[in-house]
Amino acid sequence: MPRQDKTGPLGQGPLTGRGLGPCNGGRSRGSGMGRGFGWRARSMQIMPIQQPTVITKKQEKQFLEQNLNALKEEIKETEERLKEFKK
Repeated sequence: MPRQDKTGPLGQGPLTGRGLGPCNGGRSRGSGMGRGFGWRARSMQIMPIQQPTVITKKQEKQFLEQNLNALKEEIKETEERLKEFKK
């Protein structure tokens, strides 16, 4: 609260800031459970660890073929769109 006029940090009224100024009535976030590194550190402790996915050569080949076909289709559509501009 820059001017100590109880309008909040951007003049939008009380309770619009982070509660760090002298008008918060002694309330504080404490224990790091608000926004910031403390919360992320705690949430990382409860997240399950994802095991790497192993795919077979057949699955990889199928994926690559699908990807190639999608790219060819995109190239075809792009060329058609460019032809429209040349008309």
